[in-house]
Amino acid sequence: MSIENKTNPLDGLIGTWEGDRGTDIAPKPIIDENNPYYETLEFEVVDIDIENAEEQQLLAIKYYQLVREKKDDKVSHSETGYWIWNKDDDTIMCAFAIPRGVSVLAGGSYERISDEEIIFTVTSHKDDPNYGIVQSPFMEKKAKTIEFKREIRINGNKISYHQETIVDIYGKIFNHTDDNSLGKRKA
Repeated sequence: MSIENKTNPLDGLIGTWEGDRGTDIAPKPIIDENNPYYETLEFEVVDIDIENAEEQQLLAIKYYQLVREKKDDKVSHSETGYWIWNKDDDTIMCAFAIPRGVSVLAGGSYERISDEEIIFTVTSHKDDPNYGIVQSPFMEKKAKTIEFKREIRINGNKISYHQETIVDIYGKIFNHTDDNSLGKRKA
C-alpha cells in the first residue's frame, strides 16, 4: 500500500474527551495510594506536513491532558505532547512532557481492530537510545522514571487507556499505574 493510500490512524483521537472513572495507583513513602480522578484530554490536528531530512513523512496531533483528584479537585497531573504517525514505516510515537522535569519519547505500533476500533501501544525506557526518558537531576536522584508504557483503545466515541510508569522512588521500584475511560464531548 502506498503512503498516500494509508488512512491516518490518529484521526479518531481528534476532539475533546472527558472521563471520571480514573484510577491512579501512586507510590508513597509508607502506604501506596489509590487516587480516583477525573480528566479532560484535548487532541488537535497539527496543520503541517512534517518532513524530516527530506525523507521521513510524519503526521502529528498535539494533545493536552489535565487530571484532577476526586477527593479535593486538586490538579494532580498535567501533560502536553504529540502523537505522531510515521507514514513510512507505519509506526506510532508519543512525545510528551510533564511539569516535574520529565520528558518522554515512546515508540510503538497500532492495531486496527475495525473501522471504529484501534489500539495504540507505545513504550519507552530510560536507557533506550531511540525511545528514551529525560529527567531533571532532582527527578533522576529522587524519583527516577525507568520505564513507561501506554496503551490507548479508541472505540467510536469512547477511549480507554492503561499506562504503567516504573519509578525508583522512596527506596523501592514501583509500578505506578493509571487507567481511565473517557467519552467524546459533544460539539
